[in-house]
Amino acid sequence: MDNLPQRYKETDKMSDLICGNYSLLLVMSRFGLPLGFGDRTVKEICTQNGVDYKTFLAVVNFIEEDHFRIEDDSEGLSVASLMSYLKQAHSYFLDFNLPVIRRKLIEAIDCSTENEVAFLILKFFDEYVGEVRKHMDYENKMVFKYVEDLLQGKLSDSYQISIFARRHNQIEAKLTELKNIIIKYYPAKANNNLLNAVLFDIYSCEQDLATHCKVEDYMFVPAVRRMEKEVGSHEK
Repeated sequence: MDNLPQRYKETDKMSDLICGNYSLLLVMSRFGLPLGFGDRTVKEICTQNGVDYKTFLAVVNFIEEDHFRIEDDSEGLSVASLMSYLKQAHSYFLDFNLPVIRRKLIEAIDCSTENEVAFLILKFFDEYVGEVRKHMDYENKMVFKYVEDLLQGKLSDSYQISIFARRHNQIEAKLTELKNIIIKYYPAKANNNLLNAVLFDIYSCEQDLATHCKVEDYMFVPAVRRMEKEVGSHEK
């Protein structure tokens, strides 16, 4: 690990992390860490649940401080734990977060036949979700399968993580367009609490997706590259 200060450490109480930044609840959930941890430390909670505590701390500190020195820090990561985290994040977005936003959108906007803007918003959102699903399905079926083989000591002749890195695009950008359509063009009534609430959810989802992609680019890809070199050296 590098010499930059880390806000959260293995000896900190897990409850202090959540009190300091409630968005870390999502990180805990994606690592499979349950609530009800009392006064136990980060290391204790992670160890009891079979999670590599160094990888957990690397992710929460990256999200909190937004710094990660690729060459130095990837050495201390557990690729298996990080991949499990990313898989759970995919499930959260596709199976929970985005469907909830869609239901709230339908409830908040007038989908009568006369309201063309409302249909445009819903159509735009559905197309966006389709793109996100395609993006994450590729990672689930191709990238993670490749990494699982690497973890078994198998190096592919036809695929490397650099292929994924080159084609990896930021999937949150279209949510900015959706927000602008709603804010600028949807003729909502004053004090539309439902619409304001779904806009808040869209903002949160956009930020969450951006962070997710950063974790993949700045943590997962370098860690897999390091593992490729290690597996390759063992095969020689």
